[in-house]
Amino acid sequence: MDPDSSSFTILGAGRSGIAAAALLKKNGFKVFLSEEFPEERLKYFRKDILADGKIEFETGGHSDKIFENDIFIVSPGISPESEVIKKATALGKKIYSEIEIAFRFCKCPVIAITGTNGKTTTAVLTGEIFKNAGYDTKVCGNVGVAFSEIVSELKKDSIVVLEVSSFQLEYTEKFKPEVSVILNITPDHIDWHKSFKNYLNAKGKIRENQMQTDLSVINFDDRILKEDLKNTNADKAYFSINEDFREQEIMKGCISVDGKVIYFDKNKNVNEVIMKTSEINIRGNHNLYNSLAAVISARAFNIKNELIRDTLISFKGVEHRIEYVRELNGVKYYNDSKATNIDSMLVALETFDKNVILILGGREKGNDYSAVDKLISKKVKLVIAIGETSKKITDYFSGKVRCASALTMEDAVRISFENADAGDTVLLSPACKSFDMFDNYEHRGAEYKKFVNKL
Repeated sequence: MDPDSSSFTILGAGRSGIAAAALLKKNGFKVFLSEEFPEERLKYFRKDILADGKIEFETGGHSDKIFENDIFIVSPGISPESEVIKKATALGKKIYSEIEIAFRFCKCPVIAITGTNGKTTTAVLTGEIFKNAGYDTKVCGNVGVAFSEIVSELKKDSIVVLEVSSFQLEYTEKFKPEVSVILNITPDHIDWHKSFKNYLNAKGKIRENQMQTDLSVINFDDRILKEDLKNTNADKAYFSINEDFREQEIMKGCISVDGKVIYFDKNKNVNEVIMKTSEINIRGNHNLYNSLAAVISARAFNIKNELIRDTLISFKGVEHRIEYVRELNGVKYYNDSKATNIDSMLVALETFDKNVILILGGREKGNDYSAVDKLISKKVKLVIAIGETSKKITDYFSGKVRCASALTMEDAVRISFENADAGDTVLLSPACKSFDMFDNYEHRGAEYKKFVNKL
């Protein structure tokens, strides 16, 4: 990008938008930031950064000034079907995501992680392994800190572990991580992408520009991924908890077999036991998948097995993902606010045996609750419905399981407390987005924990 020939309009004054604006302005580009909502509604708005950087901006709506620049950087929250994006496309403007821009300034290797579920846990876990190995490691992207915020701090021997969403990948052009990880794929964000095929294609862009010297890490047990990702220029490594594929024509991978985590690389004549699966601190098959993917990323940089093992033994997981909150009167409370779709909630429910009180609901578009009928009948003693979908949930599950409705999170926690017996588990796993009642899933989880800790 040439500062003399490129000018940028940034749509969205969230954390990534402001970081991208500051990065581009610092590097001599013409920048204009535009935000649809007024300042008082913006959680991460930083007027000081914009003022200090002498960055032009507007809030409360998009004026025609946004079309004066030749490149648009769009917030993930802006739909491709929005009028502003349609007009920009019609005018021939290039449209990028923030990760595409930050990548162009990045001096060091990037490990990029995507998937419908498990991205945050895998990114944070991978980052911990690299930090413990002595690397200057930055974990960023969807996990909280924008890529553009940290890219100026990077050195050639730093490592970026980047959590990326389908929204961000949709608007990439030259983005090329040294290691790409796709954990799984199930229908999600179809309202944004318009079809599952489009969603799958967006996820696949994570390895579109990879070369033979790069590595593509793929879930062998995910049939759709295994078929779709056959054709890539990158070196491939697979992970599985269901099949020992070492005798097949697969050169590299990590498997869980006979209670052990095994890494192999036929090119280097490596076939090594990393640890017992029972030693991994974070529980559940979903976290076993996440751990295997992290092992492959670490071994790609020749990190020692003992160090990987020590990290997996000590790693406690991430906030808002099957997060243990407390035990009271023999009842354990868990916060899984990050479960914003049916598949995430399924994963959480499978972690527990029975006698679950499930807090479910929020904002959704077309959730198919029949997918969890059997599991809820087997494991859940009470569904507490919240949010916009409360009536839909109680209408569907009435007659299948005992149901209650709550108007607030405090009310939901109170109802769970009144109905719980020693040995029960109270689980917030909404399977819905949070925007009907909360700022985001973090706000929802924080409110849940606040009221649980007040009991």
